[in-house]
Amino acid sequence: MFGKVLIANRGEIALRVLRACRELGVKTVAVHSEADTEAKYVKLADESVCIGPAPSGQSYLNIPAIISAAEVTDAEAIHPGYGFLSENADFAERVETSGFAFIGPRPETIRLMGDKVSAKNAMKDAGVPCVPGSEGALPDDPKEITKIARAVGYPVIIKAAGGGGGRGMRVVHTEAALLNAVTMTRSEAGAAFNNPTVYMEKFLENPRHIEIQVLSDSFGASVYLGERDCSMQRRHQKVIEEAPAPGVNRRIIARVGERCAEACRRINYRGAGTFEFLYENGEFYFIEMNTRVQVEHPVTEQVTGVDIVQAQIRIASGEKLWLKQRDIEIRGHAIECRINAEDPFKFTPSPGKIDTWHPPGGPGIRVDSHAYSGYTVPPHYDSMIGKVISSGEDRGQAIRRMRIALSEMMVTGIKTNIPLHQELMLDERFIKGGTSIHYLEEKLAAKSDANKGK
Repeated sequence: MFGKVLIANRGEIALRVLRACRELGVKTVAVHSEADTEAKYVKLADESVCIGPAPSGQSYLNIPAIISAAEVTDAEAIHPGYGFLSENADFAERVETSGFAFIGPRPETIRLMGDKVSAKNAMKDAGVPCVPGSEGALPDDPKEITKIARAVGYPVIIKAAGGGGGRGMRVVHTEAALLNAVTMTRSEAGAAFNNPTVYMEKFLENPRHIEIQVLSDSFGASVYLGERDCSMQRRHQKVIEEAPAPGVNRRIIARVGERCAEACRRINYRGAGTFEFLYENGEFYFIEMNTRVQVEHPVTEQVTGVDIVQAQIRIASGEKLWLKQRDIEIRGHAIECRINAEDPFKFTPSPGKIDTWHPPGGPGIRVDSHAYSGYTVPPHYDSMIGKVISSGEDRGQAIRRMRIALSEMMVTGIKTNIPLHQELMLDERFIKGGTSIHYLEEKLAAKSDANKGK
């Protein structure tokens, strides 16, 4: 096991990794920007290093500064968390060539799965079900592009090979709009991702977003830890996640999960990862793989009893995977609400000083957050300041416990999206389960229209 790990991230995930390290008896180094000097995890870490000013480009994305911090503190490994540099193959490579262990997949694996075209091809080879679409990148010939779209069937979606997080994609409903959409997406992809390659997929009208969590070691062993439903989204950003996915046949999950585990073995995957799918009419369609820990990993931890962050660290240190697929058992249900510093319905950011921070408690309640009374939420980063996770014997109990938790939670000084979550926990469609990825935006749009009519 490592003696010391540097945590190359901030916010709640930095604290989550720190706690995992402490339980393993591993010392920690927290790197931070000038804006995060007073953060809880900075104070709790064994050592801390300021790596630059507030803008992330000069701090949390500053590779030389992070490597230097690891060198001066004699860290042995670097955990990238999620976001920032977590899926940057060049960073992973730099970490390893500098003599440190990267707590994540190998650089070549990150590159393979970071390019959506090569990722899709790798998944097809492993038997993972994929969305119908172009065989690789779209050609330059307009006639060929039109021919492919006709074969796939409208509507189609044009996606950037190097995209992610809901960026670099455009839905096309008619042939008349096709070529212009391809040209615009290529241009945007080149500017945003330095990769103008685009591909085409069938656009599914009303799918759910379901993902499979996997763990793999360096010796060819791999398991899947069930699935999560992340369909409650706004602008491709997840708002609520749960495990397991309500109403999905367990035999189908087992079949797709085994395919994902086999894909990990084929691509020599190492660490924790997530296969993301669209699910419609009983069929799974692969869309991408996240080669890192996910924001929503706690719901899987709650229903499987597996500490995913500790598993990342143990695997990176060279341990063999201690779990067999038969050891994985899904028990009960868990729901996660992301708590953001923002207006609950206008979604405008609400940075500033938190006067009161009173998290909920009670049976089946877990709160992952770096916030505290007197903490100032900086305006420079993502608005998420914590996560409330409820778990119960079944989905109904998990929902009831979440309602109680949200009613107990008190945050003053800034606005949060807690009122939105409270409304959703009473929403009949959510309670029934199985809403599509479009449901929340449609609900919010209808509410906005109703308010305008008053």
